[in-house]
Amino acid sequence: MNQSEQYRKDLDKLILVAGHAVYAGDDQRTAAEDRAWVLQEFQKGEPPRYIEHIRCGVELAAAHPRSLLLFSGGKTRLEAGSNSEAMGYWRLADQFDWWQQTEVKDRASVEEFARDSFENLIFGIARFRECTGHYPASIEIVSWEFKRDRFDFHRQTIRWPGDVEHYQYHGARNPDTLDSALKREASTFTAFNRDPFGTEEPLLSKRKHRNPFNQTPPYPLTCPEIAGLLGHRTRDAPAFNGVLPWGATIQDPKTT
Repeated sequence: MNQSEQYRKDLDKLILVAGHAVYAGDDQRTAAEDRAWVLQEFQKGEPPRYIEHIRCGVELAAAHPRSLLLFSGGKTRLEAGSNSEAMGYWRLADQFDWWQQTEVKDRASVEEFARDSFENLIFGIARFRECTGHYPASIEIVSWEFKRDRFDFHRQTIRWPGDVEHYQYHGARNPDTLDSALKREASTFTAFNRDPFGTEEPLLSKRKHRNPFNQTPPYPLTCPEIAGLLGHRTRDAPAFNGVLPWGATIQDPKTT
């Protein structure tokens, strides 16, 4: 991966692929097998779908030459060592030679601190700022179809506009065990409705569990324009009303 910190000022679209597990394999021939991943019990059998998510992100980036492709996901599993979800996704795409879309490699990077979907979104925006020197004009997200409403809720929480010119969500299928996934999703969505910023229990404990190496994201320092948003706690106020670089008075099309 190109680790250059030179800004890509020409890029204006963020294509964000949310990570779900850590890929630890070294051969594309076995990449779809469970043994190539560090999985939780309920994730067994899902790796082929993760590969679909990665490929979807690559193809979207190939179709948008001014986009930055970001794989987002932290070092969430102790048994995976220093491997992050994001870096595993990047390595897998590289093993597949970016599905013959090799020019995307120069516009692909990783966000290695996110521990849940809210952080996938807000940290993805912050990482885009680190890579380009500015915030994206539009965002396209790739994740499970059943998480569509949750990500839209996060979008509204950070007051990102919801019209198609600024935001699109690509639901890349669902897991085969959809019924159990929907039950977990209902519980998580309920928790975020009560705690939009994920800073109270039970979401806070989940974040701590998914940060076994006690990493601290750099974004409040590297993205001072949104430091207030990044540090906002639900107990202080259920909504963040400070000025944001994508517009302090943006009105969501669904509520106007």
